[in-house]
Amino acid sequence: MQLTIHLFAAMAQRLGTRTLVLTVPEGSTVNQLLDELENQHADFEAMRPTAAVAVNMAYVSRDTVLTEEDEVALIPPVSGG
Repeated sequence: MQLTIHLFAAMAQRLGTRTLVLTVPEGSTVNQLLDELENQHADFEAMRPTAAVAVNMAYVSRDTVLTEEDEVALIPPVSGG
């Protein structure tokens, strides 16, 4: 299945794009998607532990099962005042 991944802030800068399209097996979880992203982009490994994940504009756990055409957002931690 094909998924659109939106990247923000430092993640987009580090990977050189704001949007990726990844193909993963049907029934993949968020965690499996992150594995695939890490396989394709070694720079993602350092950001993975702190990334928040949203699917179709709602925050989800990493064991959430994805479906065809889901939009996934990876959001780095935010700091500031």
